[in-house]
Amino acid sequence: MNRLEEIYYEAKSDKWLKGFAVFCRIALAASFLPAGIVKIMGERFAEGLPHNNPLGHYFDALYLTGYYYTFIGIAQIIIAILLLIPRTSLLGALMYFPIIINICVLTYATRFDGTRLITMMVLACLFLLIWDYDRIKYVLPFKQPKTDPPVLKNLLGNRLRIIFFGGCFAVLAIIIVGTFYLYEIVPGNSEEECRNGCAARPAACEFCDCIYREGKPLDSCLAAYDKAKNIRGLMQSN
Repeated sequence: MNRLEEIYYEAKSDKWLKGFAVFCRIALAASFLPAGIVKIMGERFAEGLPHNNPLGHYFDALYLTGYYYTFIGIAQIIIAILLLIPRTSLLGALMYFPIIINICVLTYATRFDGTRLITMMVLACLFLLIWDYDRIKYVLPFKQPKTDPPVLKNLLGNRLRIIFFGGCFAVLAIIIVGTFYLYEIVPGNSEEECRNGCAARPAACEFCDCIYREGKPLDSCLAAYDKAKNIRGLMQSN
């Protein structure tokens, strides 16, 4: 058994990290339960999101897919239940991961303001998969040498908790700060939110009009915004 696996089994025996794993399972299940119920009831998900918002376009199209929309809701409810049951939590995490990765890419592509939370959900699910590495490793395409039952040596002691939770706070800080400076302009979750930056950047108003009043695709509005910004820049320089 190599040193990394020794540290892994030490982490698995730590009550604080066990509690964190339970918290992740509950939090991820709680995120899917209401979303699944809304779909099963036949209601539009994220009802407060404007229809002309880039992500609103997606939700409108998804809502009109009929029983596929209901199927997604049922799948989310099943995954949430699997996560809450300790014996089936690994299966729930395995099913949750590709779905949350898809949602994460979607939110970044549409510049949705909830990308921070979705990114944290991806990391929480990834943690659960790593947490059950001792069960997953047998299906990985790597040779698994036979090993004796682990003997805990308490290699790091309390330092393990400090390193882990300190790393979690550092990652959260990077996500929050990094996503804040990720895009120059975003559509926001409403037209009013989009127009908050109009006073400082007049071209942003044209971008918001393009999104919310004309209902054009995000890429087209971004291209129009860049063009308007360049024209204003040339006018100011002259």
